[in-house]
Amino acid sequence: MKFTKMQGIGNDYVYVNCFEEKIDNPAELSIAVSNRHFGIGSDGLILIVPSQVADARMRIFNADGSEAQMCGNGIRCVAKYMYEYGLKKSDRMTIETSAGLKTIKLTIDNDEVTQVRVEMGAPKLLRNEIPMLGDNTQVINEPLQVNNAVLQITCVSMGNPHCITFVDNVDSIDLEVTGKAIENHELFPERINAHFVQLISADKVKMRTWERGSGETLACGTGAVATGVACVLNNLTERVVNTLLPGGKLMVEWTDDNKTYMTGPAEIVFTGEWDK
Repeated sequence: MKFTKMQGIGNDYVYVNCFEEKIDNPAELSIAVSNRHFGIGSDGLILIVPSQVADARMRIFNADGSEAQMCGNGIRCVAKYMYEYGLKKSDRMTIETSAGLKTIKLTIDNDEVTQVRVEMGAPKLLRNEIPMLGDNTQVINEPLQVNNAVLQITCVSMGNPHCITFVDNVDSIDLEVTGKAIENHELFPERINAHFVQLISADKVKMRTWERGSGETLACGTGAVATGVACVLNNLTERVVNTLLPGGKLMVEWTDDNKTYMTGPAEIVFTGEWDK
């Protein structure tokens, strides 16, 4: 099996071109290739698959083998892969995901993709859309009992679920303890991605992420978009927000017509063959 390892501001996946390759058990493969000691090493596996409604379909598997609906950093890498490996030689393309059809705009310099802008769709804010147990209302700055503390959370779905907590210092958070506890909290029947966000200015925040199924990651694209939405819902920032993650920066916009956009880089790390 030929593969390409790619990363979007440190959020790394193993990518397989399923226009050419056939994968029988992607969940099992994801667990194997993601292992950073005995495998290739990644946050998961992404398959680039033919689509009946778009230029390609993206399937995402976390490091634990569970399938996710959407990955913002992953979709930027898929777009770069498709352009640079000749699957779609255009600065505009569409990619099908389990969270819907996404429209992509590429910035190209000397036939290399340097930035990718993704229309991420409208945020979903009601409890049953997250999903989260309880009355079907929006979850904005609500208390959540986690271990021995009460956190104020805001929840947003961008096709996958996100729980955002604003804190004074993101570096003081023990993600292994608090992030894992939020991910597996009984109120979230499908588990949830946990983000801790520190306000820097009206157009800039710093964030750290605990992703369901993968643990702490250097970046989360859909999480950055959900964070931008949460910032606006809590009257903390403007509608265009620069999100600073451990792996780099993403620009997020929530427009007045309820569309969201994410812009950031994508990089090829290396290619190889997996024969296990």
